Amino acid sequence: NMEITAVTHATWYGAPGPLYCGPKKNPEDFTGFWDYMYECNNPWATPPETCDVYPNQKAGRYDNTVKIANVAGRTDVEGCCWWGRGVIQTTGVCNFGKLNYHLGKRAASEGREAVYPEIDFCKNPEVICSSPKYAELKWIAGLFYWMESVQSYNVRGWNYLKQLHAFVDGGYSDPSFIDAVSGIVNRGCHDPVSVYIYSRSIS
Repeated sequence: NMEITAVTHATWYGAPGPLYCGPKKNPEDFTGFWDYMYECNNPWATPPETCDVYPNQKAGRYDNTVKIANVAGRTDVEGCCWWGRGVIQTTGVCNFGKLNYHLGKRAASEGREAVYPEIDFCKNPEVICSSPKYAELKWIAGLFYWMESVQSYNVRGWNYLKQLHAFVDGGYSDPSFIDAVSGIVNRGCHDPVSVYIYSRSIS
């Protein structure tokens, strides 16, 4: 039953509204798309229209007249509350679950040492960016992901630590290392974008 609306979002002309999630209560609970070209500030319309999705909005609107599925075929936003937060955009139930298991409430409840024993990262993903008591969480979450998923990366012969040593010993001159690390962070693999797209298209 988790229901959250994101606090931060883009504000350029036509920028989409903040991410949101909520339970699917009936078959009519579906999402459409954000029409970024829509002129929402139209006082001459009948009735008059204003841009009211977020403060200082200049254009755009949600168009939920038809169902638009995501890449997984979903047309609702139930269980979609674990969007990216923090310095490396910690994303998804798996990554938030790891934080909870190693640093949060689950670690404490299972009798293991926990840095944040009172925080349930799974039930309150917003805490990464909203906690006044633990303002460092946005950095802790990013550092945890880097240590757990990037520094330990060793897939199909591409080992992060070995590649890092080669990059440093080579005088920081090979940009393919930066591209590979960016791929690990953003796509979960070191492959170039073209290889990633091809493998996704045939799988």
